[in-house]
Amino acid sequence: MPESPGSPAVPPPAVPGPDGSAPTVLLVTGVSGSGKSTVGRLLAERLGWDFADADDFHPPANIAKMRAGTALTDADRGPWLDAISAWIAGRLAEGRPGVVTSSALKRAYRDRLTAGRVPGVHVVFLDGDRDLIAARMRARKGHFFKPGLLDSQFRDLERPAADEPVLHVPVTGAPDEIVTRIVKALDLP
Repeated sequence: MPESPGSPAVPPPAVPGPDGSAPTVLLVTGVSGSGKSTVGRLLAERLGWDFADADDFHPPANIAKMRAGTALTDADRGPWLDAISAWIAGRLAEGRPGVVTSSALKRAYRDRLTAGRVPGVHVVFLDGDRDLIAARMRARKGHFFKPGLLDSQFRDLERPAADEPVLHVPVTGAPDEIVTRIVKALDLP
């Protein structure tokens, strides 16, 4: 997995991790095209934390399905979610902070990735409407995820509920602005 070191006028309020502490691992979520990879990478670089992109955890069969325009099933996503969860667990066990991306479309996926809300893991949800995300997807080049699959992402999406400790961040503005909002909201260095 690859690793590297490293708008509203008022930012959203600080949201501590489930145990009240600052997060050790940030899980950046949202539908495909919401900017997870770009924002996650920039966030990791700004913080000097490890970074891993969810796309790199997909088995070849998943990538082939998406390239062919076929939406993944829960069964397809299982091994992928487990691999991301193992990366998170590794960072926590080593005491190495990190940022990892995942669509984490359903609450069950977010719970699986955070091991039922273990201390130190915080979820950031990049939120945008379908038209904005579709325009971004049409503009990106060379990605295996076909824009025609976007509707399946929004169909499967279970927006984080009020009882989930998730930071909602609108994807309006430039990626650097979004990163700044996240850093301020989570009171990160």
